[in-house]
Amino acid sequence: MTKNIWAKEPTIYMDPNYYESHNERAELLNGRLAMLGFVAAVGAYLVTGQIIPGVL
Repeated sequence: MTKNIWAKEPTIYMDPNYYESHNERAELLNGRLAMLGFVAAVGAYLVTGQIIPGVL
């Protein structure tokens, strides 16, 4: 019988403060995209004077 000459694998450790679930990341992305759309809408209104540019 041969002995294992390599070191043991390190234990897996997950920091509970760092881990984000898929839902948390999706919610953060949705919020950022909503704010981007809002800023774009306000910017378009300030530049053109229309709520939806190109529409009477």
